[in-house]
Amino acid sequence: MARWTLHVPIEDDHPQPLTTRIAHAIVQEIRRGRLRPGDALPGSRTLASSLGVHRNTVLAAFDALRAEGWIEAESARETRVAAALPEARAKRFSARAEPRAALPEQPGFSLTPSPPPREREEEPGAIALFGGQPDLGLFPVDAYARAFRRALKMRQKTLLDYGSPVGHPALRRAVAQMLSSLRAVAAREENVLVTRGSQQALDLLARALIAPGQVVAVESMGYGPAWQAFRSAGAAVEPITVDAHGINVDELDALCQRTEVRAVYVTPHHQYPTTVTLSAARRMALLALAKRRSIAIIEDDYDHEFHYEGRPVLPLASGDPDGHVVYIATLSKMLAPGLRVGFVVAPAALIDALARWRVYVDRQGDRVMEAALAEMIEEGELARHARRARLAYLERRDALAEALRKELGEELAFEVPRGGLALWARLVGRRGADGFCERARSQGVLVQRTRTMAFDGGDRPWVRLGFAGNDPTLLREAARRLRRAVRATSTR
Repeated sequence: MARWTLHVPIEDDHPQPLTTRIAHAIVQEIRRGRLRPGDALPGSRTLASSLGVHRNTVLAAFDALRAEGWIEAESARETRVAAALPEARAKRFSARAEPRAALPEQPGFSLTPSPPPREREEEPGAIALFGGQPDLGLFPVDAYARAFRRALKMRQKTLLDYGSPVGHPALRRAVAQMLSSLRAVAAREENVLVTRGSQQALDLLARALIAPGQVVAVESMGYGPAWQAFRSAGAAVEPITVDAHGINVDELDALCQRTEVRAVYVTPHHQYPTTVTLSAARRMALLALAKRRSIAIIEDDYDHEFHYEGRPVLPLASGDPDGHVVYIATLSKMLAPGLRVGFVVAPAALIDALARWRVYVDRQGDRVMEAALAEMIEEGELARHARRARLAYLERRDALAEALRKELGEELAFEVPRGGLALWARLVGRRGADGFCERARSQGVLVQRTRTMAFDGGDRPWVRLGFAGNDPTLLREAARRLRRAVRATSTR
């Protein structure tokens, strides 16, 4: 071993500690076969002298290697490569023994196909007209901070420990009472599971309800992440047409006659993305079909709070005495997307099944946040915030509608929605919206592509324009930029 030399990067600005670099260099020598099982290593004094480092640094590296099983000490003065290690095939020596600066770009194994990325990238200075984005400036920061501090201060030991996967009991009770009084859903605490947003609710439902190969019906223009959650569980997802009255229940019935349908996913209040409301006749027909065929109805009521004219339409779950409707909703649209809080309301047996799945997916939610939100609901702060936000979003809806009529009266056709956070507008005389969306981006306005909402991925001459996240001044400026985008695509 007299001629054995260890090459270690010694420079002071190296991102890894010297002890780690020495240990890594020895491991590399073992891996490449230059050091074989049973080979003796230089003494710590000798190695420290050759490297120009303190002996304690080498001893610390040896201690780490012994703990990991790379080397073993036969006596106080002799250290060898562990005899139990497999023999490595000798590789060509390289003086470059330092650890990699970064992981490789690709893993050393194959990947299964991944779903396409969602188009939600931001651009500095651009006006984003995304339909599900509330105004974070309206968030009641002070009230939330007070509730959060009180919850943590009063119940620190319990809230920071493991808890139930169904959610904090105070928030479950508060949600049940809110739904019972405001949405006529006869829910009790045991019927509520708190989730990290509605997307986790969809994922858990897919796991608990769907076996590979079972059919799930969805709206043909709708929410792609929900479809992907069902596909991830092995479902065969089938589209059902949406028109001015919502999902076509006759078409769904015809599908049920051809094959067994396990579930149907709907957004009946403000349909995503078209904003239409499922008519009363179709609501009754859908509930009757679910009872006759034993179908689960997954009702996504994602922005119930934001209804501006007349009374909000009650959820399907409010008229379901037979337990066919699974109701999901979120508080993220009302408060802030970053809070990630939603809920599932269903018969207790399904809630128990979802909780069992949740343990293996997420274990539990943020108990401190859930306790704080429960307090805000109980004290009426959430209701007060919802009223303030509803007034602000009503003003913004009208401001955007007026600006679009002024700037794009002949190029854009739309009806002002009675609720929700976005307009659904048709590009007059066009076959698709892709070109318009690209030109809008070049003018500093971000608009979601319609093809991401179409089941077949096809381009449609429609755009969904969110108004909640920007004040009226910005919305009017967005309309002016969209006019320039329309004119640019028209000249092309």
